[in-house]
Amino acid sequence: MGNGEGLAAGPEQHGGHGATTGWQAPSRVERELYAAKSRGDWPAYFDVLARTDLFVADSYTRLQTHPRTVRFTPYWYQQVGAECLPVFTEGMLPAPHPETVFLSQSLEWFADEWRPGDPPWIVINPGTPCETFFPAGPAQRALWKQHAQNAPGCGHSHLELRGLDSGGATEGPVAHGLACAALLFVKNGELWNAMAYHGGGYTSERNRLKEWWGVTSRAEWQRTQEVLLTAEMISGVWEFALGVRRSLALDFAGPVGVDHWRAVAERVLRRNAAEAEFQITPDGVTKTEPRENAEVEAQVAGVQRLIGRIARYEARFRADGLLAEGKFIRTVEAWDYGRASGMARWGLAARFCTLPEAEHAVLRASRAAQANYRSWEEFSAAYVLGRCLHFDEEEFGSWYEDMLTAHRILTTDPASPWLTIPFN
Repeated sequence: MGNGEGLAAGPEQHGGHGATTGWQAPSRVERELYAAKSRGDWPAYFDVLARTDLFVADSYTRLQTHPRTVRFTPYWYQQVGAECLPVFTEGMLPAPHPETVFLSQSLEWFADEWRPGDPPWIVINPGTPCETFFPAGPAQRALWKQHAQNAPGCGHSHLELRGLDSGGATEGPVAHGLACAALLFVKNGELWNAMAYHGGGYTSERNRLKEWWGVTSRAEWQRTQEVLLTAEMISGVWEFALGVRRSLALDFAGPVGVDHWRAVAERVLRRNAAEAEFQITPDGVTKTEPRENAEVEAQVAGVQRLIGRIARYEARFRADGLLAEGKFIRTVEAWDYGRASGMARWGLAARFCTLPEAEHAVLRASRAAQANYRSWEEFSAAYVLGRCLHFDEEEFGSWYEDMLTAHRILTTDPASPWLTIPFN
């Protein structure tokens, strides 16, 4: 066997799979691997491996005390009569298990980190029609590294609609809930319909939650998940401003001018500030005095600026086809519901929750979205506005452009869940 060749198990060696006629690969990666294997085109096979994340199993318990390490656990395979390290591509990962986690690495990483005492063989996607064995000696690892260095990069592309062709949700309430996070998952190039989610691997998902959300424990994940599902993370000031316009639109059954919107918002703010408030405290119900005038003026000025920002964003949305002419955004709760769907899966990959808990949260996100919006397009515009109000600062930079691209993909790609799953 030459340095670039692999040992591909025959149909009778696939652990019960039998003949592969009619087999549907979970994703494009496995489809390309199987095609290259069937042709005996090992350079093409390694080119695919070099472009994708590769996952190796490890112990959850062990990683709690050794979080920055990776341990190889080999198994004996009679096909080669030796111990092999099992490595999986994303679409072949099993459902998340409390004790077993998967760490994502590149082909080049395996080439660099392999040590003399490590297994003499590597097996890709064992027990599947993609199963292929490769020796892991120095010459073979040099070949892995060569393919990796010639690859355009490891990992999936961003701003790409990716889903599981088999093994993922494609219809029904769970699929709807997963599709609520599709803008973010397309932006990140992640599998939109993987309920049994591993993401970028256990360590990567833990780092994501810590860096972006400050979530480092199950309790923190639970609190964050609940705040998102109840749409309490978005700004109350945003919702106040949008609520004023929403009420005016209902009262007048037509479009609301910005000047009128601002004037009514100011009246409401000043009236509320002038009225005494009653609060429940440990000492009972207490009356608070009206707020200082400077505080009220600052609040009024802030809401006036916010209304201007919203109006300018909506004008840009209409020009770019993100919002239909004559339509306006009623609430940005979509931003929380979409992130809640993502949070459920990130928490699962980080082992802060179980698969049933994550699925329950996804279903709640679906119901909340359906209760507040009437279409994917309406949901999308609201999600993008919330994200832009928080991040973009009216620069119309990548925070906006990435979402606009994702929106266009989701509203035009025939494989998009927004075209195959009814919103209500």
